[in-house]
Formats: sequence, C-alpha cells, structure tokens
Amino acid sequence: MDQERRGDMKAKKSQAKAKTLKTRAVKKAPEAVESHAAIEDWMQRVMPALHPIVKRLDELICKTIPGLQYAIKWKQAYYGLPQQGWIIEMVAYDVSVNVVFLGGADFDPPPPLGTRGRSRYVKLKTVEEAESHLMHKWIEEAGRVPGWKRGPG
Repeated sequence: MDQERRGDMKAKKSQAKAKTLKTRAVKKAPEAVESHAAIEDWMQRVMPALHPIVKRLDELICKTIPGLQYAIKWKQAYYGLPQQGWIIEMVAYDVSVNVVFLGGADFDPPPPLGTRGRSRYVKLKTVEEAESHLMHKWIEEAGRVPGWKRGPG
C-alpha cells in the first residue's frame, strides 16, 4: 500500500508541475499605446472603494516616470518604457490593489511579495500606503530597471 500511495503522490506532483509549467508558458505581451485613455477607462471600472488608490498610484507613476506607454490586458493595467519593457502592472481586486514591479527582484530593497522570476509586488489597501516613501522609491527604481522585455513597442 505504501508503494501505491507513493505512486499516487508522484503522479499528483507530476500533474501539478505540468500545470505550473503551463501557467508559466510565454504570454503574448500587451500592445503598447501612447494614449493614457485605456488606463483611465480601466480605472473607472475598478471597485469604487479602490478607485482613490488606483487613481493616486497612476498619478505617481505618470509623474515619476516620463515617456510611458500603456496597455490593458487580462483586466490589468500595464506601464512600460520602450527600452525597459513593461515595468509596472497594476491589478485591482475586491479589497486591495497589487502593484507588480516586473523587475522588482533587482530593487534595493525589493517589494516583499513574490518569489518567481524577477517580479515582486506589494498589496495596498489605502491611499496612505500608496503614498509611502517606499512606494515612491520602487516606482522610481522601476523606471531604471529592465522589466518584462517582450514589450512595449
């Protein structure tokens, strides 16, 4: 019976690994646009309680990093630079906003969440968290560190 159990566990691990590899499959990068209109439209569609947070984050990102390109894909907002690729991804859930720094593993210090690849993120629930010194620092660093190189442009 122990061998049968081990066999079942190995099969389950193998299936889980296959699913993980599938989800890591290369995603087609969002199409970059110069217009901020898509981001503005996306912001209007987030949960009303999160609107002030995403609006403030957008203001900080746009003010801090010149020459941005934008995209919306998978219900997520993307900010990128032609030479750096996609550098920031913003995702609004029901009660929080995740700000993913696509080159965040190279930051000093890196954002606290995430362990796969070079992406790191932070989960925000208030405008005050969005305005923190560390968020400003990470946004600045995002403009200097290569991100997801498959885009924009």
